[in-house]
Amino acid sequence: MTERIRTRFLVVGSGVAGLHTAWRASAYGSVMLLTKRSLFDSATAYAQGGIAAALGAGDSPALHRRDTLAAGAALCDAAAVQVLVEEGPARVLELQTAGARFDLAADGTLKLGREAAHSRHRIVHAQGDQTGAEVARTLLARVADSPDVDVREWARVLDLIVHDGQCVGVRASLSGQAVEILADATVLATGGCGQVFRHTTNPQVATGDGYAIAHRAGVSITDMEFVQFHPTALATSENPLALISEAVRGEGAILVNSQGEPFMVGKHKDGDLAPRDVVAREIFREQQRTGTVYLDARMLGRRFATRFPGIQAICKARGITPSRQLIPVTPAAHYMMGGIVTDLRGRSSLTRLYAVGEAARTGVHGANRLASNSLLEGLVFAERVARDLEGTPKRLVTPRARRWEVPPLEDRGAAQVAADEIRALMWLHAGIDRTARGLRACLKGLSAIEARLSEGATEERNLLTTSWLIAEAALLRKESRGGHYRSDFPTRRRDWKGRQVTW
Repeated sequence: MTERIRTRFLVVGSGVAGLHTAWRASAYGSVMLLTKRSLFDSATAYAQGGIAAALGAGDSPALHRRDTLAAGAALCDAAAVQVLVEEGPARVLELQTAGARFDLAADGTLKLGREAAHSRHRIVHAQGDQTGAEVARTLLARVADSPDVDVREWARVLDLIVHDGQCVGVRASLSGQAVEILADATVLATGGCGQVFRHTTNPQVATGDGYAIAHRAGVSITDMEFVQFHPTALATSENPLALISEAVRGEGAILVNSQGEPFMVGKHKDGDLAPRDVVAREIFREQQRTGTVYLDARMLGRRFATRFPGIQAICKARGITPSRQLIPVTPAAHYMMGGIVTDLRGRSSLTRLYAVGEAARTGVHGANRLASNSLLEGLVFAERVARDLEGTPKRLVTPRARRWEVPPLEDRGAAQVAADEIRALMWLHAGIDRTARGLRACLKGLSAIEARLSEGATEERNLLTTSWLIAEAALLRKESRGGHYRSDFPTRRRDWKGRQVTW
């Protein structure tokens, strides 16, 4: 028989949401934490911008709420936003108490920065631009100190196990062996899907696994057309691309074209600090018009290296000195606003299945995420999930065991070819600028790739399923809103306000 492992709670994913959930839920029972690669492979460690929270003088949850709703383009869940902004400050301070070394002002209080579309200085940073890495370090230490958390790295989750209309665990490959992990509650904290696009800032593990796994089980998923493209990734041939945080523009850097001319003036009232979707589109258009686009941070001088030591190192390693040279940048897929539909406790449409972090669609981001709200969302809703798990009743019925085997891995060369074709299709037709004609061509191409995928190409199949969800939703939404832009429907339409594409 296939090996079976039992645990009280199962958490899939090791970013901020998964780590925080596992740490806090371990107070209520045994937790097994699965991660596709190592514990350090997550988008959290890549996050440079910081954590947004109303902690400063002159700021308030009401102002943070207003900014979040404005960025969300009339598609936010107001109740979820209220939870985020009200509970956010406490979560940040708790993380600081747990050992996070955030940047402090001279008086010992948290040093707060400002980023695009925020009306106040409310961004908490660590070591300038190493916030995500510090959050990950802090939570990894807490998980390591929790005796009731059993961590399994290099674990490939294949599908959910559903019995009598409830999620009772997952089928997974642990070291190549078929294993059924049964749990009283399962939490998907699998992150996003930037790797479906040719240019992305997301780590290579961000292949949309959670969305695809949930979709195959019939779990409600919505808003998949809303992908946020970060406007300023370092323009190289790497995958993933190194991120040039918009905090650099917050400190005064400006975007210029190949002739050295600023081009954001007159495009939006906030200029270079306009919402991300606006900036990404304008860079994309300027690239088509004049070629390479650059970020000019020379006015920061030596202060650049002090304020952004991580970005300074990234640029120097590629032969760029930001205090004296322009930084070449390009938009890149960065964040998914849609995902598995959850309520305010993180519960999905499938009983005993939760989702949290970028895998979830809580409603706080709407059609466009406000900068630095993602780490905050992970902390706030992971805490809510963990508290809700305490009351999860034990399962009284166990599904009958059945023998199954892990499908053999596809030849990696063929799998890589398929993945690259998916990414090229998505970037060309379902990226920053979309049309009905292009999206139909994308869906046709995805179908052709699917027809030749082998059973063992499990990650590529997840990549393809997630791509299909994005492209199909983008085709159905005949308007432009937030992170979704259709050049054949370039304006927001009143009849689409509040409407969602849901599976």
